[in-house]
Amino acid sequence: MKTQKTWFITGASRGFGLVITKAVLASGDKVVAAIRSNPEALADQLNHPENLFIVKLDITNEAQAKEATEKAINHFGRIDVLVNNAGYGLLSAVEEATDQEVKQNYEVNVFGMLNITRAILPYMRKQRAGHVINISSVGGLSAYYGWGLYGSTKFAIEGITEAMAQELAPLGIHATVVAPGFFRTNFLDESSLTRSANVIADYAETVGAMRQFATEANYKQPGDPEKLAQAFIKLAAAENPPVHLPLGNDTLKRFREKTAAFEKDIENWYDVVTGTDHDDVAK
Repeated sequence: MKTQKTWFITGASRGFGLVITKAVLASGDKVVAAIRSNPEALADQLNHPENLFIVKLDITNEAQAKEATEKAINHFGRIDVLVNNAGYGLLSAVEEATDQEVKQNYEVNVFGMLNITRAILPYMRKQRAGHVINISSVGGLSAYYGWGLYGSTKFAIEGITEAMAQELAPLGIHATVVAPGFFRTNFLDESSLTRSANVIADYAETVGAMRQFATEANYKQPGDPEKLAQAFIKLAAAENPPVHLPLGNDTLKRFREKTAAFEKDIENWYDVVTGTDHDDVAK
């Protein structure tokens, strides 16, 4: 018999969050769906299943994160899987974005993730069991022009999750960072993607071209969200889940290109790389 789990999924009203929520409910597990507004509409859309509990949550509000967690524990008794999905994209050259645009992207994508993680981990530590799944991006594994600032929030998620996996392992808790490539969701819509108000003409061949690509690629991305959701089901069921899980052939190709180029840089600069230690350090 499968052991029924309780999932806490942020950003559950659309995109990956909604697709994962539907898949988890279909699997027989319970879901705490955390959304910013209009819980009645989501409940109607999902036909009010018994295993669904909806909480209103702005992840940038630490007090709300704690309150939503307490409500979830009071309702279902435990949280076994946390999916940190809520976030949004920022398409901009590094120079173009304003201080406020960058800070707000970090406020949601990084600090918001930390808010809900800090709220839920005490319960997982008490259980000595749980799985934190943080959603990164192909842009968190390898930078693209136009996505450097958004990607940097996902690079942060990668590093945070790696450390969490080491810190939580002795407590019986897993941590995995999932890096999806381009999937056919609403990510490239205005609802999930912001573009810097400032546009600099000198970046027309790079960031300008990426803006055009983002418009043309919308709903033509290669990744299938339904298959991604099933990957999450398998991930949560694994006895020994990976710390890193890239999803999509585009992600894998991009990462392998980066590591190959990185190895080439090391090879070409090997003497410089290895020649910076003190002379009294054993080689």
